[in-house]
Amino acid sequence: MDVSKIAFGGGCHWCTEAVFQSLGGVERVEQGFVASVGTAARFSEAVIVWYRPTEISLTELVRVHLHTHESTAAHAFRSKYRSAVYTMCAGDEKAVREAWNGLQSEFNNALITEILPFKAFRPSDEMFHNYYRSNPEKPFCKKYIGPKLELLRRKFPKQLVSTPPGVQ
Repeated sequence: MDVSKIAFGGGCHWCTEAVFQSLGGVERVEQGFVASVGTAARFSEAVIVWYRPTEISLTELVRVHLHTHESTAAHAFRSKYRSAVYTMCAGDEKAVREAWNGLQSEFNNALITEILPFKAFRPSDEMFHNYYRSNPEKPFCKKYIGPKLELLRRKFPKQLVSTPPGVQ
């Protein structure tokens, strides 16, 4: 079975992890910190998504990512929560750029999400892995992750493995 990987950063990696764990075609999600190059060389919260392209396309993963975090907001916490798609190879960079350009029309404001080369990954502490699945009733999960999963249920029902825990 062909499995590919791509990395996403945008908000808290607990949130991003829960979003991608809810999608069909996603084999696994590694939560942690990703670094790229230049001004993006500092580690920022992100996830690596291992997926089966025959079941979910790279374009659909990018679309889900752009809709489930503040992809048009250049807020003050962008150094910790960089809005980015980290590509593993030149072919993915081209595909992500085409997807990003095609998806801009779905947003009222300009996308600020960067397309960057993946350089390094540092996993988060194991006690935080599968955070939402382990803690769906915690206030943080209800306030921040729950609404993202509800958006998935409404906007991307065909991509969901099943209804994520804690979502009606």
